[in-house]
Amino acid sequence: MEKIKGLIDAPFTPFYENGEVNYEPIEAYAGLLVKNGLKGVFINGSSGEGYMLTDEERMKLAERWVAVAPAGFKVIVHVGSTCVKSSRKLAAHAGKIGAWGIGAMASPFPKVNRIEELVKYCEEIASGAPGLPFYYYHIPAFNGAFLPMVELLKAVDGRIPNFAGIKYTYESLYEYNQCRLYKDGKFDMLHGQDETILPCLAMGGAQGGIGGTTNYNGKELTGILEAWAAGDLETARERQNFSQEVINVICHYRGNIVGGKRIMKLIGLDLGKNRTPFQNMTDAEEAAMKAELEAIGFFDRCNKF
Repeated sequence: MEKIKGLIDAPFTPFYENGEVNYEPIEAYAGLLVKNGLKGVFINGSSGEGYMLTDEERMKLAERWVAVAPAGFKVIVHVGSTCVKSSRKLAAHAGKIGAWGIGAMASPFPKVNRIEELVKYCEEIASGAPGLPFYYYHIPAFNGAFLPMVELLKAVDGRIPNFAGIKYTYESLYEYNQCRLYKDGKFDMLHGQDETILPCLAMGGAQGGIGGTTNYNGKELTGILEAWAAGDLETARERQNFSQEVINVICHYRGNIVGGKRIMKLIGLDLGKNRTPFQNMTDAEEAAMKAELEAIGFFDRCNKF
């Protein structure tokens, strides 16, 4: 099974002022991501407010991304849901429209407490699109599924034929590396934290990753991989440290889903506000965030729309 090389973006979902999904900007959005060096998208996940979308909206978004994706640009569809029947339907739809792959995080309700519960959940969803690679999206801060990922790999090995690997969005670099080393790298371990790409590269991992701040800081983040490949450790360090500065700013404004989405407006691609129950930024907060980003030279280093 093919392993992903390079960075995949977790895009925001564009909304009109009335809260309805706006599909119009997606083609231009894809063009900006390609300009930033991104290799594809992982849509309808946490950055895309996937759990606040209807099944129909999620399917239409998948259709639109697949329709506008340039050649070689991977479209991975997050199909996780609190209803496994919906997840199977979304997975089957992704297979029919030509998506590259599918993924699912553990449901936030009911909380998954055992490896077997998680395996069964993944198994039912993955079987909806047996011809597509399936990635488990490990983000325990979102759903409380603080389970050992090496044990998950052992449990799915030989049981879920299209299990490709894990999008690993958690702080344990040790566990990430242990998963990467499982059976000499049998599974694709996609790094999921933009703030720690470089240390994972140093361990031999992070050949592929999925990020959220790649939406507006993709040029610098892909630059970390480029500098590392060129043997330029100092440039890689500088870009990683700068990327952490950008993350420090968005943490002042409710993180990537809220603050990060507003940065898209500041660089020329207004994707609208967040859906309830997210607390949207005020105009005053937007101005303050812009000033913080200017102070670190962000707008001089990012690609604008």
